[in-house]
This record gives sequence, C-alpha cells and structure tokens, in this order.
Amino acid sequence: MSPPSRRLQTKPVITCLKTFLISYSLIFWVTGMILLAVGVWGKVSLEAYFSLASEESTNAPYVLIGTGATIVIFGLFGCFATCRGSPWMLKLYAMFLTLVFLAELVAGVSGFIFRHEIKAKLGTAFENAVKSYNGTDNSSAAVDGIQITLHCCGVRNYTDWSETDYFKAKGIPVSCCKDNTKCSEETLKDINKAGSEVYGCFAKVTQVMEANLGIIAGISFGIAFFQLIGIFLACCLSRYITNNQYEMV
Repeated sequence: MSPPSRRLQTKPVITCLKTFLISYSLIFWVTGMILLAVGVWGKVSLEAYFSLASEESTNAPYVLIGTGATIVIFGLFGCFATCRGSPWMLKLYAMFLTLVFLAELVAGVSGFIFRHEIKAKLGTAFENAVKSYNGTDNSSAAVDGIQITLHCCGVRNYTDWSETDYFKAKGIPVSCCKDNTKCSEETLKDINKAGSEVYGCFAKVTQVMEANLGIIAGISFGIAFFQLIGIFLACCLSRYITNNQYEMV
C-alpha cells in the first residue's frame, strides 16, 4: 500500500480529474442531445429527398438518432461512474467512448466520400419520379413537395414535363406554379404559355441535399474527436484510483 503522504499528494490530482470528467460527461450528454436533434431534423427535412430513392436512401438520420440516444444514456452513466470512482465503470465508459468515436468517424467519412454518389442516385430517382408522376402516389407527393419548397420545376427545367404521360393528360403540375391564381388549366397544358408562369430547375435540389449532408458529416466529425478528451480523462482517473487505492467519498 502506498504511504499516506503519497495518497495525500494524489488526492488533489484525482479530485481535479473527477471535476473535469464530470464536466466533460455533462457536455457529452449535451452533444448526445445535439446528435439526436440533428438526426430528427435530417429525417424530417430530407424525407422528401430520401423517399424518391426508397431502395437506395441513406440510413444516416437513423444512425444519428440511435447514436444520440445512446450517448444521452452513457453521458449520465459517465457522471455516475465518476462520482462512484469505480475503476471498472470508468474503463467501461472509456471503452464506450472509443466505440462512439469510431462509429461517428466512419459515419462522417462515409457521408463525405459518398456525397457525390448520393447526388447522382438522387438525380436518377428524381428523373424517374417525374416520368412516372401521376399526382396521387408517395413519389408524386415527394416531387410536389420539392418543387413547392425549392421553387423549382422538372429535372433540368419545366420542359421536362412535356415528355411525361401526366402532361399529355393534365399538363404541368400545379406545384410548379409561381402563383396558383395565374396557372389555369389551359396554361399548364401549353408548354409555351407555362414558361412564364412556372419555375425551373432541379439543380437546387442537389445543392440543398449536398449542403445538408455536409452539415451532418461536419457535426459527426466534430463530436467524434471530442470523445478523445473523455477517453483520456476516464483512463487517467481509472489508473490513478487503481494505483493509489483511492476511495471516493
């Protein structure tokens, strides 16, 4: 056993580490809430884009939601483990932080590497959705939602609708109109007249999609590297407690 003088010298160090780790765990809990919120936001705000390519859509929002919820739980566990001063609990906490770090790093890298591939798949899916548009199914609802929200029309421009079966029957969708009061049925069925009353084009969709995926990847990278601080603090505190047989009160 270490002499009393040695244990007295290490007590301020352990107390300091304990304070830092509790503060970190609280911040870690907040980052979990942020990830949870970003995941929900991504799921809600990008739902229309993902629904266009249902078979190829990304699971990133669900991964963030799951990771965020888990971090919230383990953030509280980290505070409890620190207060108890249990070496095995602190090691378990450090192990969890390591796993979270690796998971978020992989998610961030994957989102960054495959962002152009996602853009290409979304463009193909949107083009197919326009061609098969009927105004009633989920794919058509997604197309309408995108055109209304981003004030765009068609894949490249409004003339893309002239090649669809829907245009031959009913004209350009009302969701393309700048002002619904000026878009009569006659105007929507005449591609030349519709040009002055509808928006173009699809480029805005991919711009918004890439920007949002960039935000998600950036936040994932930032929070991932933040875990390294917690891993270091948890390992140091566990080592000090084990080596000096220090008991928390």
